[in-house]
Amino acid sequence: MLRYRAIQTPAERDNKKLITRILDQIYKLKSGYSMPVLGLGTWELTGKTCEKIVNKALDLGYRHIDTAELYRNENEIGKAIRNFDRSQLFITSKVSSSNLRTYDLLEACKASLGRLGTDYLDLYLIHWPNDAIGLEQTMKGMQKLVAEGRVRRIGVSNFDVRRMEKAMSVSQQPICNNQVEYHPFRARRKIPEFCEKHGISVTAYCPLARGKVLKDAALQRIAKKYGKTPAQISLLWLLEKGAIVIPKAGSQEHLKENIDLDGCELSGEDIEAINSLGPARKLVDTTYT
Repeated sequence: MLRYRAIQTPAERDNKKLITRILDQIYKLKSGYSMPVLGLGTWELTGKTCEKIVNKALDLGYRHIDTAELYRNENEIGKAIRNFDRSQLFITSKVSSSNLRTYDLLEACKASLGRLGTDYLDLYLIHWPNDAIGLEQTMKGMQKLVAEGRVRRIGVSNFDVRRMEKAMSVSQQPICNNQVEYHPFRARRKIPEFCEKHGISVTAYCPLARGKVLKDAALQRIAKKYGKTPAQISLLWLLEKGAIVIPKAGSQEHLKENIDLDGCELSGEDIEAINSLGPARKLVDTTYT
């Protein structure tokens, strides 16, 4: 059975309380809300393919969908969720780094809501930092979105510790999430430690290192031991680390594979083996530590 540090209180951790069924598990956010620990990443999913995959994911029980203004797929996701109970979904979107001035951010969010066909976002993130635009302007817009009910909680993406500290210092709303590149070949330390200290969740994008985990000998060996795939081992490792994971999937087979994690708990020895996998291999976020 799985034990997820991310969704346990200290008392629950001490008592080694075990958690089951990955799709039912949630992470309690600093704002008082919660979000599913496993979601569907949709980067590079576009057009009919995107709509089809999101529909299949919903049929399988996925409720957390991650998108962004830059992904150019919010229309398709909107079509997929149109007839679904919105209150059962957790939708994350991200504002582009070029739209971080107050007015631009408000307009960008309005456009995303229109494309998604929803009245609110569960989580709205700054997709990438832009040091040319003061965070005070950005957070002023975020505050207004929360006050108006268009966004329930806010966060950042690709922010290092220094930028997170700055965002926290100028935001009237709690920073609830930081979404960063995080996988066995990009083992994070400073950001998760900082986030845990301040009650901020960490979402791992590229959790399968764009398929590179499938070819790693150590992950293959560990996967064989548990009767799982290297992709599943990577997701389990991240969950044990306390991260939220949003693997992308291009087929129903992979959608099913990514949620077939129940009943498996990695040993401490195997977690440490994955911790020590090779030098950092950055795929997307080439700047921040």
